[in-house]
Formats: sequence, C-alpha cells, structure tokens
Amino acid sequence: MKRIAWSILVCLTIALTACSGAGATPAAVSSVTPAPVILNNPSSDVVVASASVVPAQVTQLGFTISALVKDVAVKEGDKVQAGQTLIVLDTPELAFAAAAAESTYQSASLNAELQNADRAKVVNPRNGHITYVSLPRELYVIAQAKASQAQAALEGAKAILSQGTLTSPVDGVIASIEVIPGELVQVDQAVITIATLNDLQIETTDLSERDIARVKPGQSVSVYIRSLNITVTGRVIRISPISDTIGGEVVYPVTIQLDEQPAGLLWGMTAEVEITTVP
Repeated sequence: MKRIAWSILVCLTIALTACSGAGATPAAVSSVTPAPVILNNPSSDVVVASASVVPAQVTQLGFTISALVKDVAVKEGDKVQAGQTLIVLDTPELAFAAAAAESTYQSASLNAELQNADRAKVVNPRNGHITYVSLPRELYVIAQAKASQAQAALEGAKAILSQGTLTSPVDGVIASIEVIPGELVQVDQAVITIATLNDLQIETTDLSERDIARVKPGQSVSVYIRSLNITVTGRVIRISPISDTIGGEVVYPVTIQLDEQPAGLLWGMTAEVEITTVP
C-alpha cells in the first residue's frame, strides 16, 4: 500500500509541474511587442528613387493640312530659334488662291480711290468732248465696302497659305524629324520634335506611392549622375498628380530642377536621387 501511495504522489507532482509550465509559456509570448516592419527607405528623413534626365520642354509639331513635303529646312541636332522655318509643304493651289485674292483686293482698292474723287471725267464717245460730273457719295461708300471685303478675303487666303509652312514656336534643338521631302503629311501628324537641351531636369521613375506623401515642392535633393560619376544638388519643382504603373507598382513622377547643369549632361542619362523630406 505504501508503494501505491508513493506512486500516486509522484504522478500528481509531475502533472502539477507540467500544468504550471504550460500556463507560463503563453504569458511570456503575449508580453513581447513585434518590431515594426520597415517597407521602404530606413531613414524617415530621406526618400530614395531612380530617375532619368529629361528636357524641361519637349514640343512635338505637326500640320493642320495634308500635303506633300516640299522642303525640310533643318536637320536633327540643329539649334533653332522661335519663328524659324522648319518644314514647307507643296501647296500650289493655296498659293494661287492667295495671288488671286491679292489681285482682287488691289482692284477693289483702286476703284474705291477713284470713287472718292469730287468729280469724275466723262468722255463723250461721239465727239470726244470731256466733261466733269460730281459723283454721289454713295458710290464711294459701296466701293470702300467692297475693298474691305476683298482685304478680309486676302488675309484669309494668306492665313490658309501659311498653314503649309511650319515654324518653331520656341528656341531649342531639333530632337527628331519624322518626314522627308516628297512624303505625304497627314493632318495632326507629329513631324518634328524640339527639345530645350540647355535646360535639363531630373524626373523620378520609381518613386512609390508609399513615399509620395512625404515629398513636397521646394525640398532639397541630392542627385547622383551615374555616367558622369558626379553628385549635384537640386530641388523638387513638380509632383505629378497622375500616377504611373511600373511592374505592378504605383509610382508618381517627381520633377527636380538642378541648381546648376553639369557639363556633359545628356537627355536620357540615369540617376539616383535622395530627397530630403525634413524642413
């Protein structure tokens, strides 16, 4: 009996020890707070992103009429000024219409001047006698109205003719030309691209939506240009209100103006940017 009682006591002791251990483990785990997971840049004061070099302004030009290309006055890489002729279309019918309108206007103007005289010379066809008669004022008013109509028609014909000549709206560099002489140009077809390569900017390519809320215009930026192996400074000047999707991730392009454009910087070069988000 003593042996049985001793066995029971040992079993009870083991059971109580096990229960005590099982209760302690959950209490120890629940007292530990998991460390926060940092999904992006470990520094809350800096946002890092990849970027590329882009012109401050890129302009694509086209025609509002359709015709064959007569002459391309520039080539890729040329520097152009605002108002400079770039491409001319072959539009003989428009040139003829403008010339006809010019002739009509000159005739109408001359007639108005004649009708504005106080008296008109009249030659008698029978005997050749010359007499002078006073002209009604109404004749001049009518002639002047016709001259004004002819002038408006001439201005319209010249405006239509000018649509066959493409001029540069800005100072810049010819980045690309998409047509050659003899080729048919369609309405609103992009035929030439002009870029301001003397004013290059930096545009981010993968700045995540998780970081965009911390980026503000005016923040300072450190820009590392890979191909030049230099670091330059700049500032945020624009945040795109429209997102892009790259590799399934939503990103927002951010434009950075350089404090000084380094020598050798070219359109399309890649860069790494660090945007300081603290005031």
